[in-house]
Amino acid sequence: MATKSSRQLTRTAKKEGGTEDGAKPKLLSGGNPQIAKADGDAPVQAYIAAMPGWKSDVGRRLDALIVRAVPGVRKAVRWNSPFYGVVGQGWFASYHVFTRYIKVTFLNGAQLDPEPPGAGKDPDARWVDIYEGELDETQMEEWMRQSAALPGWDGFQHVED
Repeated sequence: MATKSSRQLTRTAKKEGGTEDGAKPKLLSGGNPQIAKADGDAPVQAYIAAMPGWKSDVGRRLDALIVRAVPGVRKAVRWNSPFYGVVGQGWFASYHVFTRYIKVTFLNGAQLDPEPPGAGKDPDARWVDIYEGELDETQMEEWMRQSAALPGWDGFQHVED
């Protein structure tokens, strides 16, 4: 049985806004796309394509600025969220769709300067909620650059490309 390359899967996901088999992903509570756990760019692009409304454009912009800020970044989808990491250092950022905003989490955000405003039970993680029209690309890119340079979270294994 022939398998599709990562590039073909990405094109399919972008073109159809769906999964590898062409089906549109189910949107979970708050509009978060349900994307199967997988490593690489293709599942992240499928997630972004399935983000509802204005959030899909913000997802594309976030992905592009992360790729620009962190050459060689590794990508995966876990828990219906894209994760970004650096080989040997772990995962540094993730985002998740909610009804009115996108939550961008820095897994080592307590060490960033300035520190992102959101904080919870995890003493290391910090986040920022992005509402429609409020993405500060300059600040976001700086946080991504800083976060990628620090030790990240290694809570799940990444399969090498």
